[in-house]
Amino acid sequence: MFCLLLTCVLVAAASAGRSPHADYVEEYLKAKGAGRYSDNIIEDALLDIPELVAKYGYPFEAHSVTTTDAYILEVHRIPHGRDQNNTPNPNKPVAFLMHGLYSSSADFIVLGPGSALAYLLAEAGFDVWLGNARGNYYSRRHQTLNPDGGRRDLDFWRFSWDEIGNLDLPVVIDYVIATTGQPKLHYIGHSQGGTTFLVLNSLNPEYNEKFHSFQALAPAAFFIYNEDPSYRILAPLEAVLEDTLFALGVVEILGNREFFTWFSVNFCVDGVTADFCNEILYRGDPEFYNTTMTPLLLGHAPAGASILQMIHYGQSINSKKFRRFNYLPIKNIEVYGRPTPPDYDLNRVTVPTYLHYGYADLQADYRDINYLGDMLPNVAGRIPVPRESFNHLDFIWGIDAKAQLYDKLIEIMFSYH
Repeated sequence: MFCLLLTCVLVAAASAGRSPHADYVEEYLKAKGAGRYSDNIIEDALLDIPELVAKYGYPFEAHSVTTTDAYILEVHRIPHGRDQNNTPNPNKPVAFLMHGLYSSSADFIVLGPGSALAYLLAEAGFDVWLGNARGNYYSRRHQTLNPDGGRRDLDFWRFSWDEIGNLDLPVVIDYVIATTGQPKLHYIGHSQGGTTFLVLNSLNPEYNEKFHSFQALAPAAFFIYNEDPSYRILAPLEAVLEDTLFALGVVEILGNREFFTWFSVNFCVDGVTADFCNEILYRGDPEFYNTTMTPLLLGHAPAGASILQMIHYGQSINSKKFRRFNYLPIKNIEVYGRPTPPDYDLNRVTVPTYLHYGYADLQADYRDINYLGDMLPNVAGRIPVPRESFNHLDFIWGIDAKAQLYDKLIEIMFSYH
């Protein structure tokens, strides 16, 4: 039965784009057994985002944008709804969504029509754009460097979320504005997507005028109160010199798909280790995590990141400051004109900001988010999610995210129009 089901799905998707971990999902289903999952879930796990959106009858566009340092980024667009507000309209308000660490535009799509934020925004009447940071599955291109080129092309991976906010976002935002003709847009950023927005506007304050609002979903900036045990592993990475890691060829995090497949198939199928894997995957209230969607989520995440993004967060955890990347003192002087990196000037972030947070979020502690709010000059709202067990991944994967968060989010955004 499994072979017949999987074969049918593979035939249907044979000419379609493949998700980041399609090969892994096939191995996972063989080991786990596909009978417990619907054919829709399996198919969705194997399709990439362009094909997945098209499958559900939504208009879709993929745009390529090149940064000033030659990275080629893929930006996704759902210009209008399928069931409502389903005709082209040049006057639609624009919503730009930015994913978190290790992630991609898939974060806002995989829950499907009626549940995923990108679809809900499109149905509500927004022109929806979704960014993909350099180095993830959809933005692994460069004009001269090959991300898989070995030691000769390691420079592809010499970036942290500083470059994503300072170099990726400006050209993408300008492209969206030029394409839509709308002078302002709403920015929705989850986790690192919030980090990069703060980087953008603190280093390029002229961009504040290009946004109606900043909807910050569990923004990751300060780690003063955070008590997550996993951060004790992340924090020491600051002491690991960039040059040492690059000399060892350790440049990409969660990009080794062969290891990811091997580990998951052998340790995430059954028994105690499977429970551990589910805890890593979700780390929340199981009542609000639909386990039947596990293949779908694992098909699209993680999407890859540079080791320097992790190191930069490690620096933030250790310093308890929100500041630029810390190189060796000599290089800091070369880059910043001083031996230590400067703080991001949050007084320059003047966009009306709405801070959305969950009390059970271990990655972005609500106390740290409120601390961030005290540093920002124009906080229009501090909005806790009503469900007390709402955690970091519930913002994108929680089965009740629409009722708990998205409906309120859309209401706030429409208040500007």
